[in-house]
Amino acid sequence: MRYRKYTIKTKTDAEDIVCAALYEAGIVSLEIEDGQPFSKEDLEEIFVDEVPVKDIPEGLAYVSFYLEDDENAKQLLVSALNALEELQEYSDIGDGTVTASETEDADWIDKWKEFFRPFYIDIEGGRKMGIIPSWEEDSVLPDSDICIHIDPGTAFGTGAHETTRLCIRELSKYVKKGCRVLDLGTGSGILSMAAFMLGASSVRATEIDSNAEPVVKENFVKNGLEKEDFRLFLGDVCTDGSLRGEIGGEYDIVVANILPQVLIPLCPFLEGFAKKDGMIIFSGILTEKKEGVIKALREAGFDIISEKEEKEWSALVSVYGGDK
Repeated sequence: MRYRKYTIKTKTDAEDIVCAALYEAGIVSLEIEDGQPFSKEDLEEIFVDEVPVKDIPEGLAYVSFYLEDDENAKQLLVSALNALEELQEYSDIGDGTVTASETEDADWIDKWKEFFRPFYIDIEGGRKMGIIPSWEEDSVLPDSDICIHIDPGTAFGTGAHETTRLCIRELSKYVKKGCRVLDLGTGSGILSMAAFMLGASSVRATEIDSNAEPVVKENFVKNGLEKEDFRLFLGDVCTDGSLRGEIGGEYDIVVANILPQVLIPLCPFLEGFAKKDGMIIFSGILTEKKEGVIKALREAGFDIISEKEEKEWSALVSVYGGDK
């Protein structure tokens, strides 16, 4: 089968926001090319001695995605182009032009695995959480206190992105043995698995992309978590009242690593999900958009108790401050 490759010309410092917008439009497999070399810290973290750098001018980047030639792909393309047009209204993403080309069979699906290597996330209590690609069966991270084997497939979430790191660090602070967690927009299931490994007794998760379901199931099996008290709900909690009823409430922790345009509409429903003293962990927030999310949380009755940043991304922790 042949695929069409669509490439967006953008800026290095806009890569993340372009990828996030495409993901929200339904594009879940992305390729980034730029001329930015890895730092010494990056190279130590991903356990490689040398990474090839593209001959691309400094500050310039190309974000690409691949689609099959069918009706569903046409709809996804329209959604992606609309998302980029909307993004350009409030963000400087540089040139923003999109070019199309044909590519051979689906080898590109696995090509990114060449650059996904084991790494650590520093978590609460001076501990380390190791993240290991599931296809590297012989890889070990000997200093890990907790280890997750992950294959995101075409779902979102390897743990390498700043927003996922921020969420995992906050989970490591607030997850207590026996607590109940709700993971909104689970993607690959990495935050749900982290919650179990940190001591949660049950986790419920949601996802709008049905393709994530087999990915989550397989990742749970790879980590020996298939018998845990876990359930995945497919659908949009903002628009589906019956789904919200199925999910229920009284969760100790609600975590969501999604863009602000999804987080803000979620806020009015959080009171129904969280117990009175339950924690809300939000990430996926560009720091420049943080105040809008804080405003929505406060209007929904939540008090902000923690704000953390990594590079241009923020995470917020809040607790319900009203009467139930």
